[in-house]
Amino acid sequence: MLLHFYKMTGAGNDFIMVDNRDLGLSSVLDKETIEALCDRRFGIGADGLIAVEPSQGKGGAVRMRYYNADGGEAEMCGNGARCFGNFAAALLRHDKSAPLPFETMAGIVTASFEKNGHVTVNLTNPHSLQLFALNADPTVGADVHFLNTGVPHAVAFLDKLDGLDIPRLGAYLRYHDAFSPKGTNANFARILSPGHIAIRTYERGVENETLACGTGMTASALLHAVLTDAPSPIQVDVAGGDTLEVGFRRMGDHFTHVTLTGPADLVFTGDIEL
Repeated sequence: MLLHFYKMTGAGNDFIMVDNRDLGLSSVLDKETIEALCDRRFGIGADGLIAVEPSQGKGGAVRMRYYNADGGEAEMCGNGARCFGNFAAALLRHDKSAPLPFETMAGIVTASFEKNGHVTVNLTNPHSLQLFALNADPTVGADVHFLNTGVPHAVAFLDKLDGLDIPRLGAYLRYHDAFSPKGTNANFARILSPGHIAIRTYERGVENETLACGTGMTASALLHAVLTDAPSPIQVDVAGGDTLEVGFRRMGDHFTHVTLTGPADLVFTGDIEL
């Protein structure tokens, strides 16, 4: 079978995009196939695969299915959601002057299209905030906090990010008993100035550092707001070199109207034999 695909990137977080609105790919896109397609040496290469599927009648124009590079399905992906918004809009011939709602396992996400080509997604309300989930953890060398922004994220604020062994530290937090049984993504953040942070992220399912993680930068920004009272919006520098923006409304430790704005670009299209 010949699979037609699109390769997109959101601030360096890259994805294989496929059109599965007729559900004809559902029987062939199993865990092993997705993992092979995402392999950077023997496949297309990506941090994950995203499929556009028909709406399940839950309020979205279409449904977003997101799979990590290991082939496992995840609830949502912030950078992937921006790419999905652009991709789905093109497939549906959607008028970009209007927002596009779509369904995810984490709930309804809405993409809005900026004049500079960037995409803003309205994320689901975060939950399960835990300040000092790990207090002065000796391996990380800092306190570790937790927030679920559609997927689980641990966040540590450090004095520097250069020279960190992200695969080792990330795997340590990803499999830590404090975040069992599902595990967590792991973010290491540095405050550059009030309302401006830099982060590096280890993604669960990729099992390595990625150049950007939308839900991770959102979790880090919101925890920065809780810990320092920084107002919305917060600028976030990612390892891929881009600066993205996290907006929100805050009432104490609770957040609503959370948005993530940044690039969502087509890299190339192609066909691959399955």
